[in-house]
Amino acid sequence: MPATLLPTKAFHITALVVPLAGWTLHTAVLLRRLDQAHHDPMTGCWRREFFTPRAQRLLERHPDEAVLVLADADHFKQLNDGFGHAAGDTALAAIGRRLTEWAGPRGAAGRLGGDEFAAITRIDPRHQALRLEHLVRLMHRPVPYADGTLPLAVSLGAATLAATGSNELPVMMRAADSAMYQGKHTGRLVVATPAHATVPSVNGRRLGRPGTAVPGRAA
Repeated sequence: MPATLLPTKAFHITALVVPLAGWTLHTAVLLRRLDQAHHDPMTGCWRREFFTPRAQRLLERHPDEAVLVLADADHFKQLNDGFGHAAGDTALAAIGRRLTEWAGPRGAAGRLGGDEFAAITRIDPRHQALRLEHLVRLMHRPVPYADGTLPLAVSLGAATLAATGSNELPVMMRAADSAMYQGKHTGRLVVATPAHATVPSVNGRRLGRPGTAVPGRAA
């Protein structure tokens, strides 16, 4: 090949590579922004509207292994008032990270709003009790903050197909929510029974919960 043609060929290759590199970078930026839009920035959990379809799919595909957990921070107002809102944000971030860790790659964690969270994952029925015990210990560890630690207490309720007789997400959410409030402030995780799934609700949340007295509005 004549030497005079080499610079032209190199130019053509460069002309192809530069746009491809630009599109790759552009795609990576778009994917990162899309991921950020789907996740709560404080806790890293899925936003509620993106957590819900993932949870329902997991329930449909793995009904016998799916474990749904609802989590609600105890005495969160007192934590905010006593330590400041930055401390409250730190506690919420810790709850989100710990639920995400517990759910692992086979599940998902979501922030429902405020100090309310949900997580779902696949666990062999033989190991579910041990995994739930581990979650209780995980969620009650103090949170490092400034030069000390923050106290953290979280109420937990769990629901499974075997316990509720249903793999429909609204039913299991209602059951887990009711079980969680049965054990509120006790430090225990309560596993839902079929009775918890029959508790009257508004928008899928336990009737009597703060905010559920307002028609069409969930707490």
